[in-house]
Amino acid sequence: MRILIVEDEPDLANALARGLRQQGYAVDIAENGEQGWELGEIYDYDLLILDLNLPDMDGLEVCRRLRASRPSLLILMLTARDRVTDKIAGLDLGADDYLTKPFHFAELLARIRALLRRDLRVREPILQVGELKLDPATRTVWIGRQRLDLTRKEFSILEYLMRHAGEVVSQEELIEHVWNEDVDLFTGSVRVHIRSLRRKLNDDVEHPRYIETIVGAGYRLLPSGGTE
Repeated sequence: MRILIVEDEPDLANALARGLRQQGYAVDIAENGEQGWELGEIYDYDLLILDLNLPDMDGLEVCRRLRASRPSLLILMLTARDRVTDKIAGLDLGADDYLTKPFHFAELLARIRALLRRDLRVREPILQVGELKLDPATRTVWIGRQRLDLTRKEFSILEYLMRHAGEVVSQEELIEHVWNEDVDLFTGSVRVHIRSLRRKLNDDVEHPRYIETIVGAGYRLLPSGGTE
């Protein structure tokens, strides 16, 4: 999952990004409202963590604009204001949840998990394709009863493919959702991670059970674990 943090306090923004990346999320940072709005228009983020008090363009205006153009974007608003009217204004403009500063990082993670569970567009508590199961909440993966040991990036790639099982997912789409903004598009990183993921899935590139390469287009997770 790819997250955009719009926060003008550099220490807080960097601390949040560092903690979220350690949890396996891809994270970008915007230092003001104008930059946050622009990044939100360019990239297809899954979740926006948005400070209310921002220079150039305040969080309410960013929320209003991005909610209009990105109706499926999840928005978690951060506010130092404890007034009920401010919270109501954010929710009325389209925020999905809010968190009052100061807060514990563990609570932020819990609220993110809750938002992802509530997002009924494609998300289910446990994803399953054939014998392959993935639990986003505990970040665990099994084939049958065997638990797989995946890196954070491998887990994020597999989760995205499972959420789009049966669809062709391009390399660019994976980069959009799994990598940060500063990824080097020419490193072949996607292919390297797909190769490693296949090895752990005991998948055969010539006769795939799970991940199929669509030449010139991308990758497809076979919707029935190779039994279709």
